[in-house]
Amino acid sequence: MKFLCLTAALLLALVLGVFAQEKTDTLKVLCYNLRFGELASLEELAAFIKEQQPDVVALQEVDCHTNRERAPLQNGKDFITELGFRTDMLSAYGKTIPYAGGYYGIGILSRFPLASVERIYLPKTEHGKEQRAMLVSHVEYEEGKYFTFACTHLDYTNTEERQVQVAKLNEVLQKEPYPVIVCGDFNARPDSKEIVEGMADWKRLCNLDSTVPAKEPRHKIDYIFAYPQEKWEGIENTTWKVQLSDHLPIGAVVELR
Repeated sequence: MKFLCLTAALLLALVLGVFAQEKTDTLKVLCYNLRFGELASLEELAAFIKEQQPDVVALQEVDCHTNRERAPLQNGKDFITELGFRTDMLSAYGKTIPYAGGYYGIGILSRFPLASVERIYLPKTEHGKEQRAMLVSHVEYEEGKYFTFACTHLDYTNTEERQVQVAKLNEVLQKEPYPVIVCGDFNARPDSKEIVEGMADWKRLCNLDSTVPAKEPRHKIDYIFAYPQEKWEGIENTTWKVQLSDHLPIGAVVELR
């Protein structure tokens, strides 16, 4: 009897051990270039984001206290703080350039606590037009468990500039102590050198649907990538056909192993 009990206990421990090894955590990710609110109100943008119930959101073209002639209804607003309030999510902001009396940059929304947030400027050569950056956060999705979530917006003028920026992105993010998701407007098509070669070590978690221009999409320039590849699995992905910006938002449901 003791032998049978011991055998049963060992089998149970083995089964539980295998289950523990195979346990995964599911996350929903959303990425959206907002076009500085020119085409929709913050209320509309927040309503869309909240409807999708994401865990983390990467946002580009995010204004703070600007006074744009092209978006007068958004003048003076702190986009990321208001979007965080309206979506019931935590928020972080990274300025890239001063603009129109305020700031222009990128932002993150998270359902989970952000243990740390750092804005990292990307290289700007004589060929680039604007300073670009990456916002990197350590997200505590469970007590004592973290992943790195990064948002970026690469240069739109030329591929050489973007290749240098992607090299910096890899240098920083591949050294992270936690599994990484990076999202953003890369301003590069899937067959570009900065994507094919620059992001070769990453797992693409989004589909290849065109994302710009929103009304008649012809090109894919918005992406969700994960590293290291073996830590992540894509479950589903979406490109929403909504007209709140000149980009279409993209999303993915992913598993962290």
